[in-house]
Amino acid sequence: MAERKFDFLVIGSGIAGMSYALKVAKKGTVALICKSELEEANTYFAQGGIASVTNNLVDNFEKHIEDTLTAGDGHCSRSAVEKVVKEAPAQIEELLNWGVDFDKKSDGNFDLHKEGGHSEFRILHHKDSTGAEIQRSLVKCVKANKNIFIFEHHFAIEILTQHHLGQWVTHQTPNIECYGAYILNTKNNQIDTFLSKVTMLATGGIGNVYMNTSNPLIATGDGIAMAHRARAIVKDMEFVQFHPTVLYNPSERPSFLITEAMRGYGAVLRDMKGNEFMYKYDKRGSLAPRDIVARAIDNEMKLSGSNYVYLDVTHKDAKETKEGFPMIYEKCLSLGIDITKQYIPVVPAQHYLCGGIAVDENASTTINRLYAAGECSCTGLHGANRLASNSLIEAVVYAEAAAKHSIALVDSLSFQQEIPSWNDEGTSLTEEMVLITQTKIEVEQIMSAYVGIVRSNLRLKRAITRLKLLYEETEQLFARSVVSQEICELRNLISVAFLIITQATQRKESIGLHYTIDYPSKK
Repeated sequence: MAERKFDFLVIGSGIAGMSYALKVAKKGTVALICKSELEEANTYFAQGGIASVTNNLVDNFEKHIEDTLTAGDGHCSRSAVEKVVKEAPAQIEELLNWGVDFDKKSDGNFDLHKEGGHSEFRILHHKDSTGAEIQRSLVKCVKANKNIFIFEHHFAIEILTQHHLGQWVTHQTPNIECYGAYILNTKNNQIDTFLSKVTMLATGGIGNVYMNTSNPLIATGDGIAMAHRARAIVKDMEFVQFHPTVLYNPSERPSFLITEAMRGYGAVLRDMKGNEFMYKYDKRGSLAPRDIVARAIDNEMKLSGSNYVYLDVTHKDAKETKEGFPMIYEKCLSLGIDITKQYIPVVPAQHYLCGGIAVDENASTTINRLYAAGECSCTGLHGANRLASNSLIEAVVYAEAAAKHSIALVDSLSFQQEIPSWNDEGTSLTEEMVLITQTKIEVEQIMSAYVGIVRSNLRLKRAITRLKLLYEETEQLFARSVVSQEICELRNLISVAFLIITQATQRKESIGLHYTIDYPSKK
């Protein structure tokens, strides 16, 4: 077991983590922790694009602000919305400087998409693989930076606070501080102590708490769970966004996303008989915000007893469709579906979490020296429902804010030398992997059945009752087992599920993504 020291510790290698690392690397040494490989992050799987006002002839900040506030269903922080929208163009320039290649038209202007909830065309994109393009560019820059030390196949177990110095820490403890993290090298199962002056959590989403998700398998809510255990404030966890359209293919995990940009392009949703149905639910039809579209699809499936509905793009120009959505075209074709001639079977799946670790305008959490950015954080931008393509821009805007704040702070900080090494005395290698895998399946089933698109008090009560037993069994197994990534991820998933259920139970209204039959929407 080794002790390592870095000025900045970054846990997570998506757009938030890597952009922050690049920005602070000019000030000091940076450890960049990724649980798999640099290329595998939620960012990579983002198809649609990144929202920013760039066409000032028809678009402006106020339109983007109002669209975001409307989608957020009255629950957004206006200051956070204004911050992201107004600072977005500068961060788009930063991405361009890092080599991101956004599609342009023949006249040299950006080829902008329009997605559900947006009043104007303002989505910058790279074909239908924008996230992959951003990830590629940032990985290249990070690897070229001599101040950034990359640790692939390393997994963060716990962030370090006064708790690890023997102090009893609660949510009421004043001035909790973060000193780094215990990190597991999953190649040799060694746990090292990473000491840092500043720590950034950028661990992405929580998708694998549900059975169906568009998130990669690594999205297990690690940062949120670690911050919660360290007594940081976590909020708005009840607002889980289900993307209305992933490809219906039960044998595949994660689910393959059919970007919202396709509906912006002109695709329409149809029921099993081929009838367009969205205008029954919203005057915006297939371009209504995601929460409305997801609930509509869920209702149509229940009415017909079907496992999916259809997305129809057959009326659009075939050549244009293939050029605009090459990845989707090839994926569907591999399953025998020619989207220029046949409907695409689609179903909602967990896609994004609007809540997370509470942060201020500097991306500071309620724990000193600890920042959070990207999907694991809750800035107030998304409110009760994220507007499409606002997440990537939020990540870079708050990474910039965190970088400025932490660079100004880092010289006044020192390493906490008294942190002990990880203690695994009395533990043994578990031969009960079936307990871990089966419990994970049970968590997914509980959340999907009782805490999905539509909820009720009875469903939530049943979910928490089932989950408590799994929590107790897993904590007992963890206490006697040598630490592994699998059991840590299971603990994290259970923590995230607990937070979603308890905060959903506390909300006595239907708002945005939290829809309960006991408090139906007044709209």
